[in-house]
Amino acid sequence: MSRIEVIGNATLYLGDCRDILPTLPKVDAVVTDPPYGLGSKMQGGTWGAKEEMLDWDAEAPSVDLLLSLSNLGKFCVMWGGNYYGLPPSRSWLVWNKANAVPTMADVELAWTNLDRPAKRFNGLVGRVEFGHPTQKPLDLMKWTIAQVDYCCRASSILDPFMGSGTTGVAAVQMGRDFIGVEREAKYFDIACRRIEDAQRQGRLIA
Repeated sequence: MSRIEVIGNATLYLGDCRDILPTLPKVDAVVTDPPYGLGSKMQGGTWGAKEEMLDWDAEAPSVDLLLSLSNLGKFCVMWGGNYYGLPPSRSWLVWNKANAVPTMADVELAWTNLDRPAKRFNGLVGRVEFGHPTQKPLDLMKWTIAQVDYCCRASSILDPFMGSGTTGVAAVQMGRDFIGVEREAKYFDIACRRIEDAQRQGRLIA
């Protein structure tokens, strides 16, 4: 099953990114948070104890697929990059989780191809408000896009592992064009609703 939704300046694809990516235009930046392949290592007391998390994060994308993402945009940021065996990077991004629970990582790392010093974001781990087991906080994804902007303003952003659409909401709220790909229909529908709400709020503000 495949589907395309155009919501303002966002184009969202329901399907496997391996099939869809070859059909997409180049963008300024790829900003994404793929599965880490840690499902079997999750412990109790967190979302990791839930079957959904164990299934969703059971397998990480191949290194070849992730490396190909850097050809789709001038800049690329991948959260969880330390798990994939990617090339050395000058500019790792670090999310320092001020309220991390003992069974989860205190920090998360993003691999980038940015040519600037490594940077740190101090922020809280948010609640899973929209049903996705590894939903990133909106302020973290806005900060991530802002790090790309230090090199060159990213007017168009692609997230091939869109999940519940947090990167898309951040992009829309920051006035950027967005392309998102998600293979799970339930998350895709959530992303559509969230991005549509963000577009509507933008129009109201404008």
